[in-house]
Amino acid sequence: MIRDAERTRKRLLEAATAEFAEVGIAGARVNRIAEVAGCNKAMLYAYYGSKDLLFDAVFTAHVAEFLERVPFDARDLPAYAGRLHDHFEENPAAQRLAVWYRLERPGSAHLDAVVDINRTRLDEVARAQADGVLADHYPPAALLALVQAVSTSWSSMNPEFEVFAPADRERRRAAVVDAVRRLTAP
Repeated sequence: MIRDAERTRKRLLEAATAEFAEVGIAGARVNRIAEVAGCNKAMLYAYYGSKDLLFDAVFTAHVAEFLERVPFDARDLPAYAGRLHDHFEENPAAQRLAVWYRLERPGSAHLDAVVDINRTRLDEVARAQADGVLADHYPPAALLALVQAVSTSWSSMNPEFEVFAPADRERRRAAVVDAVRRLTAP
């Protein structure tokens, strides 16, 4: 039987994405990833080198998919916040993967994909502030951090808070969009 390297890599990435989203880097097991992908550990190491490098590949793919699904527009941060809110409401595994990345990789080498997109976004926010489209009472990094925190606030709340949260997703989304509108209005 002829091996299809791209198909194997894809299966490994899919299995690793599910495993890392569920249990993080420390909890992930290479044996489980290989078994779910239908290959052996040797193939995983041959393609990715280590569990950490596999996580980097997973997270880089996650960033690329995120950028495609959630377009950024510094001139309309409330709409971006709504799209970001929707993305994490519809994809809780994506939220977990991002949280694991922040928890388990704080001192590691930065991923180029993440650094590049943050640099681009911060430049766009600075231009929008200079043009008077966005409030300039926060520096670009602080403003973007606040927008992202507001956007993911409902999806990252403690489960006990759900009792008090608006049950309907549209009301939660509306609160996010309104909060970001007020935060960014010049």
